[in-house]
This record gives sequence, structure tokens and C-alpha cells, in this order.
Amino acid sequence: MGSNLKVFKTGYILIPVAIGLSVVGWLFHKEINMSVISSITFSGRMIFYIALAFLLMLGRDLGLMWRYRLMADKDLSWLQVFNVNILCEFTSAVTPMAVGGSSLVVLFLNKEGLNAGRSAAIMISCLFLDELFFILACVLLFFIIPLQDLFGSSTALSTGVQILFFAANGIIALWTFILFTALFKRPEWVKKLLFSLFSLKMLRSRRKTVTRFSASLESCSSEFSRKPFSFWIKSFVATTFSWCCRYLVVNALLLAFTSQGNHLVVFGRQLILWILMAVSPTPGGSGLGEFMFKEYYSEFFTVSGVAIIVAFLWRIITYYLYLVVGVCIIPQWIKKLR
Repeated sequence: MGSNLKVFKTGYILIPVAIGLSVVGWLFHKEINMSVISSITFSGRMIFYIALAFLLMLGRDLGLMWRYRLMADKDLSWLQVFNVNILCEFTSAVTPMAVGGSSLVVLFLNKEGLNAGRSAAIMISCLFLDELFFILACVLLFFIIPLQDLFGSSTALSTGVQILFFAANGIIALWTFILFTALFKRPEWVKKLLFSLFSLKMLRSRRKTVTRFSASLESCSSEFSRKPFSFWIKSFVATTFSWCCRYLVVNALLLAFTSQGNHLVVFGRQLILWILMAVSPTPGGSGLGEFMFKEYYSEFFTVSGVAIIVAFLWRIITYYLYLVVGVCIIPQWIKKLR
């Protein structure tokens, strides 16, 4: 178990914190002055919407915990799914987002009492639901919001970023289709496809991992293909609730500091920002997330420097908080397992 939990070492926590705070510090030094600070007026409205931002993040966690409970047929208590959720968020915060907490969720569920097959089935099903939400949300927003509004006019969000976003969207759509096929239609087809692909010389080193993943897919298909449609509706509602709460944190923070701007655009730009952070090599998208938030949302403030303050507050609520909570519960969790 020790090798699996090496991600919890202190150094892994300090790296993303150092990267994120370095970028924030550089932005503060570059753009924050007394005129920016004096432009901020503390009021009951500000306190209300900042508190709402914290509540929305709590709603996000409740949505994920509800989904874990549904997936486990309520064989896990609320305390157990709380532990699993925090541990997943913590590992997502200290690893690149492309790796994320999903890579260890099988371990977390297994150590909370589920067998390896069910744990793998839940992990793959949650992954499918997350990707499905993202694809459907993007399609819906593209019909509602013009592309020039969605991507903004900042030079940092150039045509290259749009190409990256649509390329990533295509990959996610393909991956969602593969997961759908494996879960509900023909898991053996996906297994053969993966074996053929990873027989190539350049990918052969990953074949053992793919073998385990393919076995998990078959187990997952057997586990969940018999579930009623209502089960998937509830699970997708929990997924949608969770992601919407996370994205709406930014809307709440902007309402705390400014009264201008189209909040549907504010929500939609979170999808773009999430993709940029997902492809970032830094843990949890640290550094890039803070910088791109400032670039993406500066136009919503009369004084652009305020965006840096809001970016830092956004990362405290959605990122640094999980590092603190994770550090608090991990020692007790590991002690319990041992």
C-alpha cells in the first residue's frame, strides 16, 4: 500500500502550492496597487456571495458523495463516501489533472470495503458520466453562446487555444463513445481494440495496465448493464448537480465583486478553463489556472487587477481548501487501514 500512497508525501503537497502562489505573487506584484485595493468596497452583498461560493463548493462535494452512494447501492456510509471524495480531490490537487484522483479511486473504494471489481466498475461509470456531462454541456453552450463571447478577445486566448479546446473535445467525445460501448454494448470489442492498439511497439510497455483496465471494463459492463434506466438518470442528475455547483462558484464570486457581465458567458468559460487546466502538466493546474482566470475574467471588472484577487479567492475555495482538508484526514485514514 505504501507505493500507492506515496502521493501523500509532504513534497507532493508543497509543489502545487509553491507553483500556484508564485504565479499569484507575480500577478499581484505586476498589477495590484492602492487604486485596485481602494476600488473594492466591502459590503453585505460581498459577504453573502462569497459565502454562497463556499456553499456551492459544498454542494459540489455532496453531489459526488451522493453519486458514490448510488453507485455502491448504499453499501457505503456517508462518512465513507466523504473520505473517498476528499481523497480523490486531494490526489487531483497534487497530480496533473489529466491523471487526477480517478487513478486511485479504485484503491480508495476498495479500502472502504468494496471488492476490486465493484470499485473498478464505479470508477469507470463515474468517468463515463463526467465525460458525458462535459460533452452535452459544451454542445448546449455552443448553441446558446456565440464563439467570440465564449472564448473572449484576450490575446492569451488565441486561435491556438480554440484549436486545443476543440481537439480535446474531440478526444473526450471519442473516449465517451468508447466507454459507452464498453459499458452497455460490446465490452469485448473495446477489449480487442485496446489489445490491438497496445500491441504496437511504442505502446507495448503499457500493455499490462491495459490488460487490467480491460478486465475492469468487462466487470463493469456485467455489474452495471443490468441497472434500470432510473439508476442512470439519478446518477447523471448527481453528476450534473456536482459540476454545475463547481462552475457556479465563479458566478458567485463575480457577483460579490462586480455587477456587470453576462453570467451565462461566465459559466460557459469555465468549460474552456477546465480544458486548459486539464492539459496542464502542473499539479491541479496550479499556476496556469490562476493566470488564465485573470486573463479570462478581467473584462468583467472595471479595474482589471481585481480579477487577480478573485482568482486567488477562487483557488482557495476550489483547490487549496482540499489540500488542507486532505492533509487533516489522510493520517487517520492510513492509520485505520494499517
